[in-house]
Amino acid sequence: MTIPWNPATTGLAIDRTRAVPLTQQIAAALRCAIVEGRLRPGARLPSWLDMAAQLGVSRGTVKAAYETLIDEMLVFSAGAAGTRVADRPAPRPVAVRTVEIAPPLQHAQHGFGLRPLPFQIGVPAQDAFPAKLWARLRTRAVRANAIAPVTAPDPRGTPELRAQIAAQIAITRGIRCLPDQVILTSGYRAGLGLALSTLGMVGRRAWVEDPGCPVTRKALRLAGVDDVAVPVDEHGLRIDRAVRAAPEAALAIVTSGLQGPGGAALSAGRRAALLAWAEREGGWIVEHDQASELLLEGRAPAAIAANDPSGRVIHIGSFDMTISGALGLGYLVAPIALAARFAEMAAHLNPAPNAATQVALAGFLGDGHFLRHMRHMKALYRERRDLLARYLGDAILPDLGGLAAIMPLPAGTDDVALAAQAPSLGIAPAPLSPWSAEPDHARPGLVLGITNLREPIAAKACETLVRLAESSAAAPLPARAA
Repeated sequence: MTIPWNPATTGLAIDRTRAVPLTQQIAAALRCAIVEGRLRPGARLPSWLDMAAQLGVSRGTVKAAYETLIDEMLVFSAGAAGTRVADRPAPRPVAVRTVEIAPPLQHAQHGFGLRPLPFQIGVPAQDAFPAKLWARLRTRAVRANAIAPVTAPDPRGTPELRAQIAAQIAITRGIRCLPDQVILTSGYRAGLGLALSTLGMVGRRAWVEDPGCPVTRKALRLAGVDDVAVPVDEHGLRIDRAVRAAPEAALAIVTSGLQGPGGAALSAGRRAALLAWAEREGGWIVEHDQASELLLEGRAPAAIAANDPSGRVIHIGSFDMTISGALGLGYLVAPIALAARFAEMAAHLNPAPNAATQVALAGFLGDGHFLRHMRHMKALYRERRDLLARYLGDAILPDLGGLAAIMPLPAGTDDVALAAQAPSLGIAPAPLSPWSAEPDHARPGLVLGITNLREPIAAKACETLVRLAESSAAAPLPARAA
């Protein structure tokens, strides 16, 4: 049975003032009519010539629209019987659902994909990113990548970038390694996941800093690793307390340079004790190198991996804070004895991302732009740290050379709820209590990033922050449920 063509059912009309090509307009109108059931299966479409005459377009334009729908299997050519609507199941109503996830701490109060606000942690200065230089390097890299041989890329990352990173960390972190020990990742979290998989840590125990990075604790739990909170003081992780709390631990995760949130560096004595434990017990050390190049006073101590004669340290770094998180690139330095195993795991589970960005970053490092950028950023961040101190003074704890400050709050204040209110006021401090293993018993406060506190907005941002803190002091928020 032939179902007659009824132009009224399609609502087909074209608009020559639109930027959308006529072929796409015709295909879209017919597609909509078919999907919505206004054109029934078996309906015969007009010939190319008849449709072209109705719409005042060329026959080739209609032909191209029909071929698009044929490729989508919405219509088919029946030879002399013309072009007809294909049989397809009746559309089912789709329940609209949303899936929400809990973002990591540095994004928790402000959300994903938004421009950073004053006091937001975990992001570099947006106004100081060398955008023109990076665009030029990136464009050059994309062109080079487009004409490169189409072969399987090295899952560890491009040789050029791995060589540049090996040279760079020899200067900035004192690590002497081969490019083959360097594995490119998408950042710290990817590097940590790769390390946990390669070392086979499921069901094992790991020492973590307390207070320390909430992302690390959460990642361990998701990976099936039992995290053991170990106190941190002005000299870093308490190794003696760690051994007493979990002598059977197989892993220690430490921040050797700028330990968050306080900014302490792991002392030489603690480093020696940690390395001795790893060698004696066959344990592993994951060193989270959190922007040590940006220590604002003096020079950061060498990485633990710089003095690791037994090969027990896995060093993880990223460019999130030193350049930009938008690059989506980090790196892991594996002990030489495990380099092949890490490469195998990367090849099958976590290959290096975005070859063009890797090539651009290799140029950024190799041409000396990175070290110049670091000098500029350290000077800029000193100015912004001093700006914060000028406006807040005694309201914040003394700075320890890092990229954040802490504003203590009265006991009983719900700093998580308070920080959740902040973005609506144009600021985004992070709550302090989640950095502790037992947040309900931790001292409340706000962690204030300094990187995006610019002079034109600093006074207003600090005034808003003080008002927010004073509102909590006047009427403390209810304690959070356990």
